[in-house]
Amino acid sequence: QTEAEALKHEMGMSADNEIEVEEAYFRTLALPAGLSVKGGQFFSGFGYLNEVHAHAWDFIDQPLAYQAFFGGQMAQVGLQAKWLAPTDLVLEFGAETGSGEFFPGTRLEGNGVNGTALYAHTGGDIGDAIAWRAGLSWVDLDAEERSFEQENALGEATQSAFSGSSRTWVVDATLKWTAAGDSRRRYLKLQGEYMDRTEDGDLACVSDVVTSPCLGGVALGDLRSRQTGGYAQAVWQFMPQWRVGYRYDWLGSGSKHYVPATVYAALDPANAYFARYRPQRHSLMADWSLDEFSRLRLQLVEVPESVEPAA
Repeated sequence: QTEAEALKHEMGMSADNEIEVEEAYFRTLALPAGLSVKGGQFFSGFGYLNEVHAHAWDFIDQPLAYQAFFGGQMAQVGLQAKWLAPTDLVLEFGAETGSGEFFPGTRLEGNGVNGTALYAHTGGDIGDAIAWRAGLSWVDLDAEERSFEQENALGEATQSAFSGSSRTWVVDATLKWTAAGDSRRRYLKLQGEYMDRTEDGDLACVSDVVTSPCLGGVALGDLRSRQTGGYAQAVWQFMPQWRVGYRYDWLGSGSKHYVPATVYAALDPANAYFARYRPQRHSLMADWSLDEFSRLRLQLVEVPESVEPAA
């Protein structure tokens, strides 16, 4: 696959060839004391990969955890402030707030702050050939009637809506080795992130017919869910234009807790439906870059059969 699809994604073009705004923001250039401010619509600065544009990804797609927890790449409409400490060791602290209208959040009725992200990154050099970075992030968003469709334990489709809080912890780490005096020719990059998301609120099963899987009307109930996921990858550039890479990514099956009296507890007893669903992938890639504006990439993905959901 060429970089054309990645470029199309970065330009904000959807699968239907409609143009959408991906980023549109202002950023300060000369605030004192290591401060910087950004405002507008921008990719959130949590973790490592979320801020990276598609043309700079090491693999064609985002890891499973990013796809499941943030719809691929989470944007923010609001303000971001970062502070770089005046120390030999890199210490960067950041905070964001805004409308929180992008998944897993939704825009609340009326104006107001609906999304917050806090993060800290540190890093440095080990000798002349090794650089490292590590970070911890917290993303807090609110959802109001975030709709989705799922099947109940009987295999029947149900239209659902979630209203509540979505909080995610993200741990990231990166280590990069470059050949001394030859950084453009050879380097090795190790990278990984781990995510832990908890959602707490009300779940509504929406229906207008008495015979529906919701047992008629609107069924409300308390919901608390928790799910984890992450990825680890390695990319090796062995010649100026050639790279190879491997990535392993996964999602935990997670857990859901309902109030026993609600219809959801009856439709999905003992959290049985997703209990064995633990998707994971092994990806191999090789790419060749003619220059900084063009790249050809081949990626192979294996999905083990042992992680299929329960029948």
